Amino acid sequence: MTTRLWVCFGLFLTAMLPSLAAAQNAPLRIGVLTDMSGSFATIVGENSVTAARMAVEDFGGTVAGQRVEVLAGDHQNKPDIAAGIARRWYDAEQVEVIVDVPVSSVALAVQAVSREKKKLVLISSGLTDRLSNEDCSPYSAQWMLDTNVLARGTVKSILESGGDSWFFISADYAFGQSMEKISRDLIAAGGGKFLGSVRNPLNTPDMSSFLLQAQASKAKIIGVANAGQDFRNIVIGAADFGLLAGGQKLAGLIVYDSDIISLGLDKARGLLMTTAFYWDLDDETRAFAKRFFERRGTMPNMIQASIYSSVTHYLKAVKATGGTDPEKVMASMRATPINDLFAKNGKLRPDGLMEHENFLMEVKAPAESKSKWDILKLVRRISPETGYARLSESKCPLLPK
Repeated sequence: MTTRLWVCFGLFLTAMLPSLAAAQNAPLRIGVLTDMSGSFATIVGENSVTAARMAVEDFGGTVAGQRVEVLAGDHQNKPDIAAGIARRWYDAEQVEVIVDVPVSSVALAVQAVSREKKKLVLISSGLTDRLSNEDCSPYSAQWMLDTNVLARGTVKSILESGGDSWFFISADYAFGQSMEKISRDLIAAGGGKFLGSVRNPLNTPDMSSFLLQAQASKAKIIGVANAGQDFRNIVIGAADFGLLAGGQKLAGLIVYDSDIISLGLDKARGLLMTTAFYWDLDDETRAFAKRFFERRGTMPNMIQASIYSSVTHYLKAVKATGGTDPEKVMASMRATPINDLFAKNGKLRPDGLMEHENFLMEVKAPAESKSKWDILKLVRRISPETGYARLSESKCPLLPK
């Protein structure tokens, strides 16, 4: 009987050896969930996938005995499609972490799946502050910045520079309304004057009436709580109506490098904006940008730099903990400062926000620019203390009361 048992056990091990070997050789998969075909594809899309792959390659391509693979998924800016991809990746395709995740509604949907599956998601391009406030999760991080940081960094920095009177042109939907309210509170707290606002419907081709009201307010700063084509229409109209010539300045609350390239410096000159990264900040950012440009024919924006940073920091945590256990990896990521081309002495807070320095930039005049990509100049560095609300102000239910 004993001999028969040993024979059966030997046969069982022989049968299991291929699957055990396969398990040991299974790759660690990182999923870049992004917009590959919609209105944000030029901002994220293949550029985001390239940033993740560069991070993996620079790390050596393996970690904790596993080869690292990068998958790409197109969520088409639809929360249900994004959630479906996330479930399939987590359940069937051994994806350990999802990154990028543009569009706030999509990011919230994927964060919910991540929480349910107890898998990690590192969000760079989902900007709603709900992700690290009331909807915070122990399995997610908001790596680049959020709407609150954009408003705080822009408004507080400009107030400190003498821009003490404001008028807003805000998109008439949740993003614009939220950004305007946050900004209005900051202006009041900082001793500035809020002189009024107008709200434009989505996809408004003619911004003339809104711009005339902004001009008539005589506010020093025209806050633009709009994105995409509406934002560009406002900037073009402001140049045509002579707002800058009259001494007013535009402050965009969410602006990407591609917006400036599309507008041209003759229209966008003088625009103030907050960014988490600019390719020409220092030798390290320029070296990364050069390598990225060789692959994509464009300079990386703050999203690509953020993805590179988040993937690198994740892989460091996997190496430090010896595996992909989400709780251990996230604990290591929180305990270890982030020091790379994107962030210096950054820290991942318990509410999920990665806190780091940001930058108030001004769009250059055409005569100041030396190339197509030489578009911004640094106005001031925004410290974490200025740009981020205190942790005690967070609405994250994970925090001790």
